[in-house]
Amino acid sequence: MKLNWFDSPYYKLLYKNRNNKEARLFIDNLLKKINIKPNSKVLDLACGTGRHSIYLSKKGFDVVGIDKSEKNILTAKKNENKKLIFYKQEMTENINIQFNAVFNFFTSFGYDNHKYNFDTVENISKNLNSGGLFIVDFFNHKIIRENIIENEEKIIEDIKFKIHRYIKNSCIYKEITFEHNKTKYNFKEKVMLLELKDFETYFHKNNLKIINIYGNYELSSFDINESPRLILISKKNPA
Repeated sequence: MKLNWFDSPYYKLLYKNRNNKEARLFIDNLLKKINIKPNSKVLDLACGTGRHSIYLSKKGFDVVGIDKSEKNILTAKKNENKKLIFYKQEMTENINIQFNAVFNFFTSFGYDNHKYNFDTVENISKNLNSGGLFIVDFFNHKIIRENIIENEEKIIEDIKFKIHRYIKNSCIYKEITFEHNKTKYNFKEKVMLLELKDFETYFHKNNLKIINIYGNYELSSFDINESPRLILISKKNPA
């Protein structure tokens, strides 16, 4: 059976140093801006092992997390309680729950194609209350294009990860190769280099309007030439 990269322990090992402090600070900054009420029903879309869902529940929200990885969801479910529930499912599948806000954190979008992206946004809009918010945190494609690190090596717990990045057909690819226990592994990640106009198209056709755009986790204004992130706050059926 072929090992799925996103389910594998090596994926978690390579990205184990993701900055939880920065993530919590971003969520705190975001909640001050969007001002949703305590006990609101919120969705963490592509929740992984649930670290952001858990923090949102601690902030007083009624949280649902979904992810297509069975292993991620099994890990996340260890933290379930009355106000924190996890499900394994695709982002395009109807959740049949109405939410006040949907969060999609840290480039967990654009891994397939435009149709999948559109179907995802359509599904989210269907499961949002009128006036509900859909928040997407993506990278700034221009900064990625101009600052790509083509080759990199990382040694983590005696495993040497060799990483090769390249751009092809408006996507950024990352090939990860390494050897462990005399077995050689080769995995690939792909993310579409989506632009603001792509999100505007997805949103416009699904009754969502962008009401704020930020460029970093401190929520400074977005600058296409400087901002590392593209953080979009959209609203369903805005007045």
